[in-house]
Parts: sequence; structure tokens; C-alpha cells
Amino acid sequence: MENPPEKKPATWESLPSWLLTQTASHAHRLVAEGFSSVGARGYHYRLLATLEEFGPASQAALGRRSGIHLSDMVAAINELADRKLVERTPDPSDRRRNIITLTAAGKRQLRRLEKQLAETQDELLAPLSPEERQRLTELLSRLLDHHNRRTGTLEEPWR
Repeated sequence: MENPPEKKPATWESLPSWLLTQTASHAHRLVAEGFSSVGARGYHYRLLATLEEFGPASQAALGRRSGIHLSDMVAAINELADRKLVERTPDPSDRRRNIITLTAAGKRQLRRLEKQLAETQDELLAPLSPEERQRLTELLSRLLDHHNRRTGTLEEPWR
């Protein structure tokens, strides 16, 4: 049987919204697979990176800084604490609140996650030159900033 001739792509396949959605789907899959290969999830990376950048913090502050909803925060912190990647201690100024601190093991895991994430970015952006990658990042940042300002939200790309 002969192969049917190539058909022209549907009009909707060239819409920016379609292209962004399809690319985001690939990005999500690649990031999830990459993190999974080193025993982690996106929330783990975001929490460890936030702790390294801002230092020890309450769960509420971590949620605000990382964009992770508090209902997901406790489970993610429990997972990290069980693996000795973070330490949870009572806040001396308010015993009802815990302070979360990055451990040395957590820093080592963060380095592994950063390495994996860099490899994932290279895989996702493989067909683009360094200049195109920078321009794409600038354009996507501008779009996201615009829509976040309009809605007052912080999206959660890496669960």
C-alpha cells in the first residue's frame, strides 16, 4: 500500500497557543522524567532551591517564595525531611510554627537536580542556537510576567 501524500498542517497547528501548549507538554515530561531519574519531583527542586536562595524559613514563607500551595507543602517537606534533605525545627519565637532548613545532603541533592535540569533544558532546546534560546526565554518571561500581573497568580510548572 502506498503512503498517502503529506497533507498541509491544519491552521490551528500554527497558532501560538497550540505551539506553546504542545511544547509545554514536552517540557513537563522531560523535566518530570529527569527529576524522577534522580529520585525527585519538581516540588523538591523548588523547595531546595528556595531554601538555598533565601535561607531557613517557615512553611508559609516557603510556600509564598516557591509558589507551592500550602496544601502541597506539608507532603513535599515530609518527603524531603524523611530523606534528610531538610530539617524541621520548632520556631523559637512561635512554637506552633516550624522552621525548615536545608541540610548538607539537601545541598548535594540540589546540585544533582540542577545538573539534571540543565541537561533537560539542553534536550528541550536542542534545535535552537544559544542566541535563540536566550531570545525565547526573554519572550516567554515577558508573556508570563504580563499574564501573572493581570491575574495576580504564580503558576506551578514543576509539581
